[in-house]
Amino acid sequence: MAANTGLEKLDVGALSPEQQEKLRQFKIKTRISNEKYLRAHPEVEVLLSEFLRSLFFTRPVDICEFAADYFTDPNLPRTVRTKLQDNLE
Repeated sequence: MAANTGLEKLDVGALSPEQQEKLRQFKIKTRISNEKYLRAHPEVEVLLSEFLRSLFFTRPVDICEFAADYFTDPNLPRTVRTKLQDNLE
């Protein structure tokens, strides 16, 4: 039996044209809202890029444990502030 992967055939008739348009507008508004948030919070980009850099450099066996340790590190806020300041200079 095939696993439910979300890659089954599309049900093109599931939404009416009006619902499809509302969904499209919702997606556009959500993307704009997300972009505004990320532009207002550059620390998010620093946080994620530093996490990924560290992850790829370390290549841990247990990624979940690595992520838990990384994001609970008491020095993380200072590290992010320092890197953000370096990026602004």
